[in-house]
Amino acid sequence: MGKESLQPDEVVAILKKELADFEKNNQLEIVGTVLEVSGGVALVYGLTSAKVGEQVTFEHGQKGLVLNLAANYVGVAILDNPTLIKEGDHVQATGEVSMIPVSENLLGRVIDPLGQPIDGKGPIKGPFVAMQMERKAPGVIYREPVSEALQTGVKKIDIMIPIGLGQRQLIVGDRQTGKTTLAIDTILNQRERFEAGDPVYCIYVAIGQKASSVAQVVATLEAHGAMEYTIVVLASAALPASLQFLAPFASMAIGEYFRDTGHHALVVFDDLAKHAVSYRELSLLLKRPPGREAYPGDIFYLHSRLLERAAKINRNDKIAAQMNDLPKALKQKVRGGGSLTALPIVEIQEGDLSAYIPTNIISITDGQILLEGKLFNAGIRPAVNIGLSVSRVGGNAQLPAMRQVAGPLKIDQSQADELASFAKLGSELDVATQRIIDRGLKNRALLNQPAYHPVPVAEQILIAYASVHGFLDAVPLAQVDNFVTSYIEAIMDNYPKLFKKITQGKMKASTMTILDKVARELLHQ
Repeated sequence: MGKESLQPDEVVAILKKELADFEKNNQLEIVGTVLEVSGGVALVYGLTSAKVGEQVTFEHGQKGLVLNLAANYVGVAILDNPTLIKEGDHVQATGEVSMIPVSENLLGRVIDPLGQPIDGKGPIKGPFVAMQMERKAPGVIYREPVSEALQTGVKKIDIMIPIGLGQRQLIVGDRQTGKTTLAIDTILNQRERFEAGDPVYCIYVAIGQKASSVAQVVATLEAHGAMEYTIVVLASAALPASLQFLAPFASMAIGEYFRDTGHHALVVFDDLAKHAVSYRELSLLLKRPPGREAYPGDIFYLHSRLLERAAKINRNDKIAAQMNDLPKALKQKVRGGGSLTALPIVEIQEGDLSAYIPTNIISITDGQILLEGKLFNAGIRPAVNIGLSVSRVGGNAQLPAMRQVAGPLKIDQSQADELASFAKLGSELDVATQRIIDRGLKNRALLNQPAYHPVPVAEQILIAYASVHGFLDAVPLAQVDNFVTSYIEAIMDNYPKLFKKITQGKMKASTMTILDKVARELLHQ
């Protein structure tokens, strides 16, 4: 007898198995070829289905980011060492947008814009959530009005130019006027909230800075115990323009992780003028047409789509869970009521606020804090120009007691500044005018503050109260600091519960009676 033949059913089963294995092992890969490499940018032919913001992988393992789509090629910013890439190398599309791995274990670490640790403390432990670096800003339905204060600990800011959780407030000024110091003071002042269990997680992103300068910032944060709730993202001047361009978006993605899980986050961009320069460099290498000051035409859109992601999120968990582009791993953790506050820093030349990048960012943000070299050199610290600084959120982001005293103090100061300019003309002044100018000088001394010494909000309210109610009028200018220190110490020693009471609502008549009594006793000593 001949060999037993296969049954038709068996043949069909074998063919199906072979076809299934064939489909599994033969996935379609989209591969392009490098046409040109220069300055950290590669022009690649053949990636016909590439998307803007997509990650690609080069032949030797380097990562790239698609930024330009032309008719016959795509422009790719190289995120790793570009020296190994040459013409003719293969480039593989991944189909994935740029991501950064985020977890709570990033706190206390220094990382690069790709999320890799660079502080020598070993790898960062997971579990991680992959957050999109480019993400659509939350719509109006997902937002709440900015109504809760972000206490900076800086008297001039919290009293005169308040910042709220979810706000975007620009810090602008000449070189060496204390811009970074102001932002670091704000981070240091979040220590109290961290210890109270209601933290504001801080992300400090250094763009185009010297690594030694950032090391000093990290040392300051560590010395004051602030690194426990802070992440430092470093894209130093030594890194390619592509990584400097990516750093703010990576930092915003980290902030969004904390915001979307119901926490508060603060991102400090130091600074966005250097970020604009890195984007200009990339755009010119990508052969985009230059516009004003050689910046590309979409430079405004670059910063607006970045800063618009700062927001205070709706308290309703169900509404918050419907936000755009939420990662699957995050959907179970989403909580409403979180916020993301942005403090962009911009360096200007000779106080020129009308330059291209500053005017762009002023029009995007909810106010600006201007620091002046003249004030800084005159010993006024922080060197904030109150007249040209503004917060568009205003008193909505202040405690009720602070609002009671802040308004009159601002009026007193603006009147004093206006009259002081007339006094320079040499005209004779009446007693009332001299009194207003004298109060203005004392307020200026009152609001002076050394670096890295944030002042609790209750003390700020007491300081402003003493000025507004005229208790400093009889104190010599040189003795203002001593009087205020004695005033606060007397209240702390004799009425310790008053500090907490002041921050819980409007000041009552009984509270004011106690404050008046303490001040008068000190004046009559």
